[in-house]
Amino acid sequence: MVEKESKKKWNFEGNFHGEQKTASPPITVRGILYMIMRSLNKDDDRPIIPLGHGDPSAFPCFRTSAAAEDAVVDALRSARYNSYSPTVGILPARRAIAGYLSHDLPYNLSPDDVYLTVGCSNAIEVIIEALARPGANILIPRPGFPYYDVRAACSNLEVRHYDLLPDKGWEVDLEAVEALSDENTVAMVIINPGNPCGNVHSPQHLEKIAEKARKLGILVIADEVYEQITFGSTNFVPMAAFAATVPVITLGSISKRWIVPGWRLGWLVTCDPTATLKNSGLNERITACLEVTTDPATFVQAAIPQILEKTKEEFYSNIIAILRRCADICFDRLQEIPCITCPSKPEGSMFLMVKLNLELLDDIGDDMEFCIKLAEEESVVVLPGVAVGMKNWLRVTFACDHSCLEDGLGRMKAFYQRHAKKH
Repeated sequence: MVEKESKKKWNFEGNFHGEQKTASPPITVRGILYMIMRSLNKDDDRPIIPLGHGDPSAFPCFRTSAAAEDAVVDALRSARYNSYSPTVGILPARRAIAGYLSHDLPYNLSPDDVYLTVGCSNAIEVIIEALARPGANILIPRPGFPYYDVRAACSNLEVRHYDLLPDKGWEVDLEAVEALSDENTVAMVIINPGNPCGNVHSPQHLEKIAEKARKLGILVIADEVYEQITFGSTNFVPMAAFAATVPVITLGSISKRWIVPGWRLGWLVTCDPTATLKNSGLNERITACLEVTTDPATFVQAAIPQILEKTKEEFYSNIIAILRRCADICFDRLQEIPCITCPSKPEGSMFLMVKLNLELLDDIGDDMEFCIKLAEEESVVVLPGVAVGMKNWLRVTFACDHSCLEDGLGRMKAFYQRHAKKH
């Protein structure tokens, strides 16, 4: 006789529901946004305004380049790239990426320095796992990209957060970096151009970061997925320009500059002109980690040389012009909302961070409640700052059609007016 299911004991359960409730579900941007979207009012006939995530590919003005589309079609129709990929990626793609990144460096990268990944997220997974060892820790910016925290937890790598300074254009608090570091610190992460802050680090500040990391004996993981997406007074300079001072691991992808996050093609690059990384054995460890993960689609890898060679400058400049206009609109309109403070105008990426003044609002206790009620009442989705490490702040994306952006920010202003404290 089959035992009743309600009485049967099974030896498994979800990781976050055991008797020892020491772990909590990880905070991810996607998870927080999905939770907020469950609050959307299905009876609201207005379009949903997505100001919470950095994927503008749904908007026609952000369509990728014709050269990129043609490259993928050509690779697919050639029938030469239906096979598995080598662990590190196919050579033509790695060679093309090495050449592309070397344009801004005082030395040349080799194809052997380039490892292809399934988007930049997979590159994060690989480098975190490659660096993890018992007792080790890593320094991560706050606010930052929470995927680093999640992946570090999976690899039992301790996370220590250093602050970015809003009153100094979101520069790295280098004194905090030194105070947090010890003999078990393996690396520090910088995200430049900045997600979630929209800042771009100057060459002078990057040099100071390199010198500090060298003093501490740690490498720098440079998350440059938004590389070249700048539209302010500070031009993008890759961290790898300072790799003679400190070894640098550069993470990137085609997701943002070409507006194709769904193509899932990224890279991890060892920028190591002094052979420090090679001599440490980290290169072999990276390859070993890649051997137990999945590969990016081979035909997308095969399209990379053509994408990098044939995308016209007109495409890049058009995307930058759209983002510059939208950043201006976003900054100006948000300043019309009394409960929101913008520390600085964004100069790059697709986001800015703004501070909430809850004292000006009735019946709203924190940033999460603000975002849930905003979605429910106005069908506008914004990311609460707690998701990126700053409670009672908001991360707002301006990477969308300008009319959609204007509509969404107008609804945010109406939301404030409805919830403003009456004096």
